Parts: sequence; structure tokens; C-alpha cells
Amino acid sequence: MNALPPPFVSRDAGVVRIGGALLTSTIGRIENDFAALTAEGDVVIDAAEVSAFDTGGAWMLADLKTRLGVGGVVTVQGLAPAYEALLANVEGAIPESDEDPEGPRGVMAALDQFGRKVVHAQEAVISFNGFLGETLVRIFYLLLRPWKLRWASLVTHMQDAGLHAVPIVALMGFLIGIVLAFQGATQLQRFGAEVFVVELISISVLRELGILLTAIIVAGRSGSAFTASVGSMKVQEEIDAMRTLGLDPIEVLVVPRVLALVLVLPILGFVANLCGLFGGALMSWIDLGVSPGMFLTRLYDNTGVWHLAVGMIKAPFFAVVIGVVACWQAFQVRGSSTSVGQRTTASVVQGIFLVIVLDAMFSIFFAQMGI
Repeated sequence: MNALPPPFVSRDAGVVRIGGALLTSTIGRIENDFAALTAEGDVVIDAAEVSAFDTGGAWMLADLKTRLGVGGVVTVQGLAPAYEALLANVEGAIPESDEDPEGPRGVMAALDQFGRKVVHAQEAVISFNGFLGETLVRIFYLLLRPWKLRWASLVTHMQDAGLHAVPIVALMGFLIGIVLAFQGATQLQRFGAEVFVVELISISVLRELGILLTAIIVAGRSGSAFTASVGSMKVQEEIDAMRTLGLDPIEVLVVPRVLALVLVLPILGFVANLCGLFGGALMSWIDLGVSPGMFLTRLYDNTGVWHLAVGMIKAPFFAVVIGVVACWQAFQVRGSSTSVGQRTTASVVQGIFLVIVLDAMFSIFFAQMGI
């Protein structure tokens, strides 16, 4: 068996000569010589003396062409046709960089970053809308076929997102009622209208603050939990395993979580309303001398049931937004636990932001309708 000639590389002005056996097992001998070659204008690579060539040699030659090409035009001559085909395949498999090696600077850099963020935001909106549509289709499909719904998972998520959240929601509502009563009384006493603190508390809590703050708490508490749990499954490739087994991850993971929020968020909002009214009544009694009986009388006489209805109507929409955003962010996790943390943070921020946007849209709509 003939020994393979050793690889070599040399440079003479604008010509780089390479030859010998450029194989994965031999290129380590001339790796430093290849790395020492720098871009200096147009270059011709003479490969006529290459006697053996494999993927490792092709990759090293492709890398050399890329580095020398920064300074001018690079031409490869003398390479055998079979070796040229291998080199072309290797070059085609190397991903191209979209960035300028030097990168834009100054104002152009700012415009470049802004443009990239706009494109990324557009892609994210399209992806989210597609995920939202697919989730809603699956929900309607399972509601028409309830025997296919995963009831055990649904009840478990209702317990985690609903029952376990009652204490923090109740405390939040109670404190909000106290703050409204105290701050409202301070201002209304200037005009001798402190008795109207009842209407201030009831309308603010029932229409806006009760359900809005409840949704924000749920987005931070349950939304983050959904993203972290499903995102961890994505990292461990459990979602891919589900697809391999013929299971739909949307039906198994997303629909039970979203439906659980749709069912429990109105209940949590109602609890927040009750505790907010109780806290407001207690503070009004202590600070203003408005007795519980007078508070209830004015509440019954001057606060219509539609104020409660306006708040409760928002709850299912908030729940869908929170659940879909949380699960969509989980499905965007890529590769590592760091990505899980980043997506969990994004889930909470986007969930709260969209809840506030949706609440503003509802407020405008109800104002235009005179409700």
C-alpha cells in the first residue's frame, strides 16, 4: 500500500499552492499554515497537486476561500472534477452570514437594529396569530366533542390557577378597596361629598380594578408557570415525542390550560370584587363614619348590576389572551434552560401588556355604547 503524500501549503505573491493528501486525518499538520494566510488582494489557489481529498479537506479549503475572499477575488484552479463537486457541496452546507463583517456604525447601526426589530416583531405577530387561531379551532372542536377533552388535566390546572390563587387575589382586592376608600375620602372631604366614596369604590372595583388586577396577577402567576412547564417539555423534546406518538400538543397541553383560565378567571374576579367592596366598606366606616348599612344601601341604590357585568364580560377574553400568550411563548423555547427563563419573562410582560390593551379597547367600546 502506497503511503499518502503529506499535505503542504505555500504562498508566492498572489498564488497559493496546496497539495498532498488533504484528509481529515492529515490536515492537522498544516492547520497553522492555513491559518497564517491572510487576505492580500486577488488570489489564485493552485490545487493541481492535491492527491486525496475528503470532507475535512474540503471544509478547510472552503474556509480558506472565505478568509482570502475578504481582500479580493479568489479562484481555485487545477482541482480534480470529483474534488470540485465535493468542495461545492461543502460550501453549500455552510450557512451564509447575513451581517456585514465590519457591521454598520452610527446612525446606520441604529436604523439596522430598528429594522431588524420591526421584521422580528412582524414575524412574531404572524406566528402568534396563527397559534391563536389554531388554539381556538381546537377549543371549539373539543367543545363539540367533550369526550375527547382531557378532563383530568383541565381540573388540575383549574385547581392550580384558580383555587390556589384565591388568597393572593382576595388580599389584593381587599387592599385595593382600602386604598380607594382612603384616597377618595381625602379628596371628597374637601367638597363635603365624602358619602360618594361608596360610588367611587363600587364602580371602580366592579368595572375596572377588580378584574384587571386579577388578570395581571394571573398573568404573572399562572402565565409564567404555563410557560416554564411547557417550555421545559420543549427543551427535553417531550413535545416532539408527543407528535411522534400521534398526539396533538395543542390538544394535550394548550387547550386544558386555556380553558382552565377561562373558567376560573371570572370566579377570581368576582372574589376580588367582593373583597374590594369589603375593604372599601371597612375603611369608609373607620375613616369616614359611613356605616356598613349606609354603604350597602347606597351600593344597592346607586350601583347598577351592569357595572358588575361590564367587568365580568372581560374575564374570558383576558383569560384567552393570558393562556395563549403563555403557551405560545413556551413553544418558542429553543434549546436551553436560559431560553426558558427568557420566554417566561416575555410571557409575563406580553400577557400583562395585552391585557391592558384589551381593557382599554373594552373601555372605549363601552363608552361609545353608553354602557
